[in-house]
Amino acid sequence: MRPRVWVLVPAVVFALLQLANVTGRDTPDSKNYLSYALSLRGDSKREAAAATIDHVCAGQASVAARRQSVHVIRFHRADPTEQVLAECRARQWRNVGARLAAGQTGGHTVPFMPERFMRIFEVRPGYPVLLVPFVSVFGVTWGLWAAGVAVTAAGGVLAFLVLRTLRAATPVCLTGQVLYYVLPCGTTAMRPMTEGLLLALTLTAVWGCALALDGRVRAGVWLVGGALAALFTVKHSQALFLGLCLAGAGASLAIRRRRRGRPVGRGVVAVAVAGGCGVLGTVLLARLLHYPSESESLQDLLTHHFARPDRTRPWSEFWQLQGNFWVEWLRRQAWEPLFVAALAAGACGAVRGRCRAFAPFLLAAAATGLLTQAGHPDINIWGGRLIVLTWLLPVLGLPLLLESAVRERIVLPVRERPDPVHSMR
Repeated sequence: MRPRVWVLVPAVVFALLQLANVTGRDTPDSKNYLSYALSLRGDSKREAAAATIDHVCAGQASVAARRQSVHVIRFHRADPTEQVLAECRARQWRNVGARLAAGQTGGHTVPFMPERFMRIFEVRPGYPVLLVPFVSVFGVTWGLWAAGVAVTAAGGVLAFLVLRTLRAATPVCLTGQVLYYVLPCGTTAMRPMTEGLLLALTLTAVWGCALALDGRVRAGVWLVGGALAALFTVKHSQALFLGLCLAGAGASLAIRRRRRGRPVGRGVVAVAVAGGCGVLGTVLLARLLHYPSESESLQDLLTHHFARPDRTRPWSEFWQLQGNFWVEWLRRQAWEPLFVAALAAGACGAVRGRCRAFAPFLLAAAATGLLTQAGHPDINIWGGRLIVLTWLLPVLGLPLLLESAVRERIVLPVRERPDPVHSMR
């Protein structure tokens, strides 16, 4: 089969496997994005609230029923679905109803949380816009599932395309696609959250870097610039981090080549300039549109979503929490070093790949996951979803490491020396 046919096989298999968990993937923020999407398609506040609460509570009831069915003590008890569903609906409506009655009706999102907190989601229309056609055609439950499958499958295909642009063999490209699905990238991207779209758009920018280094500079710059622009609508902090990291990677590579007397290359300069323009555009647009500032995000973190009074010395507390977080994070990584080992192997593969100039840009894209986690030093945020962008390093680096290892083991056949007796005849 041709590569374009092979690339469909892992995507289809992945989609079929996701039928095992159609519900129960929600996080606390999922209802904010869903209500935003329902509002964009024309639902009123109460209609959006009703559909969102029904979906969220149905997911919680489904998870509760599955957990009880395998509980060693409570497995023989009655199905808890109806009880959990009724309690969840009552709790959610009590909260939302009070906020609606108090006049918190602005924006697109349903007021599940204080207005200052909801403002953070109001400036992220990208993912809700993506959800609108899916929930309109398939309904809320299957629409969210289908959107997750589409975004995650696209991310795997993009991993394939990046490796293909780097002249990797088809089996190597398919390995990268499969790794994207089976590593935490796939699991996290399937959640009704922005991470799946962030991963796909970041991979789009990485693909643009590979194209620019391959000589297709114009196409590469368009992909990098388009990805940064789209990221601004999804989560503008990721656009800022990615632009900054790509610009830094391009600048460092250019300086290194210049010192060694080698030509810098149009692709390197173009990507660095595109990243710098992305940073400048993100900062200016965020200020012009009055997006929540870094201080507001910091208060959200330290006051547990504005449930407590604002901190008087937020930055000093933030840096103290930052130090404590990374000490605990490193302790846990030493206990279970799979993540660190995967990062090290991915970095090694990137450096040893055919196009070594690609390594700084891949490392830069993966570094955005560390920056995102550093901006939210909370050890309990849903299984490391903030740092998930760092997994792009092993997704693309491990196949390159595999290819380099196989390439080095290929031994060309040595010509046998002619028999002296036969040579004299």
